[in-house]
Amino acid sequence: MRIFSFSPFGYEGSLVNVEVDLRRGIPAVDIVGLADGAVKESRERMRAAIHNSGLDFPPERVLINLSPADLKKEGAGFDLPVALSVLYAQEAGKNDSAKFIGDVLVIGELELNGNIRPVRGIYAAVSTAKAGGIGLCIVPSQNSAEAKEIPGMKVFGASTLLQAFSALKDESLFCPSYTEENEERINKVNILGVDFPKEDSTVSLSDIKGQDFLLRGMQIAAAGGHNLLAFGPPGCGKTLSLQRFPLLLPLLTQEEARAVTRIYSIAGLLSPGSSILRNAPFRMPHQTASIEGICGGGIHCTPGEISLAHRGTLFLDEGAEFKTSVLQMLRVPLENGSITLSRAGRSTTYPADFQLLIATNPCPCGFYGSKEKICLCSGRAVEQYWKKFSGPLLDRMDIRIKVEENINEISNSPKTTESLRTPIAKAVYVQRERQGKKNASLNPQEILTFCTCTTEARDSLLKAEKLYDFSPRASAACLKLARTIADMSGEETISENCMNEAILYRKTACGIGEVLR
Repeated sequence: MRIFSFSPFGYEGSLVNVEVDLRRGIPAVDIVGLADGAVKESRERMRAAIHNSGLDFPPERVLINLSPADLKKEGAGFDLPVALSVLYAQEAGKNDSAKFIGDVLVIGELELNGNIRPVRGIYAAVSTAKAGGIGLCIVPSQNSAEAKEIPGMKVFGASTLLQAFSALKDESLFCPSYTEENEERINKVNILGVDFPKEDSTVSLSDIKGQDFLLRGMQIAAAGGHNLLAFGPPGCGKTLSLQRFPLLLPLLTQEEARAVTRIYSIAGLLSPGSSILRNAPFRMPHQTASIEGICGGGIHCTPGEISLAHRGTLFLDEGAEFKTSVLQMLRVPLENGSITLSRAGRSTTYPADFQLLIATNPCPCGFYGSKEKICLCSGRAVEQYWKKFSGPLLDRMDIRIKVEENINEISNSPKTTESLRTPIAKAVYVQRERQGKKNASLNPQEILTFCTCTTEARDSLLKAEKLYDFSPRASAACLKLARTIADMSGEETISENCMNEAILYRKTACGIGEVLR
């Protein structure tokens, strides 16, 4: 039997083999293998926990090796595997015929009385162990729900050191993982073959009045994964509307949910007892967020907001108030869908396939272009305000919407959440079957393959390219938007109406000059 633990670093992390050698000499405990302060302190917690659990601590000199030796070991999750390795070495030395289970992953922090505390990164650790061929794991009882989400893994949730040591001798104590068919645990509603979260009666899109153009843009964005920029005066409803964007997003697939759950597990954002995350993430960082907070980093290369928004949405409210460096950093992850962080000679790559929503005012005071209030900003102040976004970032925003003040206007046909979800479900189902990805993620070759247009639609795009001076990226965005609109309507070929609507949502705010008109 071999006992493994897990050393978290970045998105990947590494398995660590915990070895113990008992030898004659002055009683002492030595830990080798690049252990940090928290790991070295585990020898004292481990010794007290063993004594207080009514077990005997070896009177010999104890050498604990954490291999591979050149990998830094960090965190308190090594307490339990170290204690079990010592007890196993002592038991095996006394009784050669003692039977133990096979290779096992063990993670947990020990209290001095022998109880086991939950730790972060359980889902990431267990999934890594399963990929490495380990089929058994012992984890804190509060983290057992996370571990059971890994298909094919047998899990034992231990509350005390005594329970964990008993499990080393009896494989029948381990419970199998949840099956993928066990979907009744998820609170969902199915629309045309696509699962959505059940609607909360306290929050609904029908409350948004007089913003049909914005709601339609949000619907298209949700259906195809397109980035969206909304700008308008204070109180026009842009923030209120975009905060309800998650109501339009379908549940994550099993494959998507595993990657998202791993990221949240590494970040320590999974509450004890929580299971796999199926709701699409929606992150809304504050305007004072730093580059490290948005892209990730720190000593342990923890994930940032763009990775926490993987397969979901990153919403920047009052976008122009964010630091320019933060806004410009978003450009590469938006294109690549991932971000690579390097710290102290080590690097890790986090997935960051997120959808970007930005809400902002048209000027520092917020009333540029308002029909009811006067803007007090100079022309230079307005120009500097919009320069924080830069042309390349604005060019990556597929949908641009100027939100008008419609306080006294009421929509002719109030939209319910269900009515908005139905075309989205139709488009999402078609995209999953046709290309296995969202339309916004299509590369140039896939655009040629899947975005077939009628002659009239192609002519409309050519006219728009000349009229609005579209860049190649803008033209590609129009094709992808039109593809999404056609999917929502159930059309196989992009028609002229679909292309015209796509151009309508793209042409607004093509640059700083267009924004200010």
